[in-house]
Amino acid sequence: MLRTRLRPRTRLRARLRLRLRPGALPYLLLLPALALELLIHLAPMLVGIVMSLKRLTQFFVRDWSAAPWAGLANYRMAVDFHAPVGRALLHSFWVTCTFTVLAVGLAWLLGTTAAIMMQDTFRGRGALRALFLLPYALPVYAAVITWSFMFQRDTGLINHVLHDQLHLVDEKPFWLLGDNSFAALVTVSVWRSWPFAFLTLTAGLQNIPRELYEAAALDGAGVRQQILRITLPSLRPVNTVLVLVLFLWTFNDFNTPYVLFGRSAPEAADLISVHIYQSSFVTWNFGAGSAMSVLLLLFLLLVTAVHLLATSRRRGAE
Repeated sequence: MLRTRLRPRTRLRARLRLRLRPGALPYLLLLPALALELLIHLAPMLVGIVMSLKRLTQFFVRDWSAAPWAGLANYRMAVDFHAPVGRALLHSFWVTCTFTVLAVGLAWLLGTTAAIMMQDTFRGRGALRALFLLPYALPVYAAVITWSFMFQRDTGLINHVLHDQLHLVDEKPFWLLGDNSFAALVTVSVWRSWPFAFLTLTAGLQNIPRELYEAAALDGAGVRQQILRITLPSLRPVNTVLVLVLFLWTFNDFNTPYVLFGRSAPEAADLISVHIYQSSFVTWNFGAGSAMSVLLLLFLLLVTAVHLLATSRRRGAE
């Protein structure tokens, strides 16, 4: 009886193996996960595109499908830089670009420096590595809320050290208001993201043969020349992916400014993610907010495509 039950299953498996092309089985096994991933990402994306084509305000929140069609009116309003909405979006875009360049650059620099310093074996290296990874392991809300307490004007640790102990400033500055808010935002973002750069580059350094450094040292190359001639060129493939990931994460970051400043960020720290949130959930203009989100998506896709194209051309030239 058991053999007769197993024979149809065996025949079915044999037929499937015959019909499948060689190497197609891994892709077939990935299909369920791929379909679920596309459903999770594509469905909200398509809904957002539809919402961007409607005059969706607070009057149609209960039934947003009943909102009248606006066509490209929301997009024209967003890119009209002579109007208040367009000017505010353009200002937020430039603030986000400046913030991203500074945050990614400093995070990469700190991560590279720490990874190179931790390359040699010494006592306490494991504990120091774990300490470096602590900001990356902490929950984002707990970490940013702690920083917001530290940036308080009268009771914060930052002003206590700068004003009361080191006497570097005459008056206690406001870190969460005005122009200083941009510096506070960059500080928190770098503190949160540089351990990821450190972890990635540490893994990349493990693939560089130690014989290259020994041969360079025998030829008279110093530490600086070894870093410039061996370490950085060998880490180029890792840095290519790392910089792109950090750029996308930082440009899209919403949690850090929202937890640090609340629903309305200062003008100097008005990142585009918070700006879109305010356009959608504060002014209740979901159509305009969806149009801004689609424009942001197109910009990030363009940057990613240019980055990948330049990387592929560089590899082809090499």
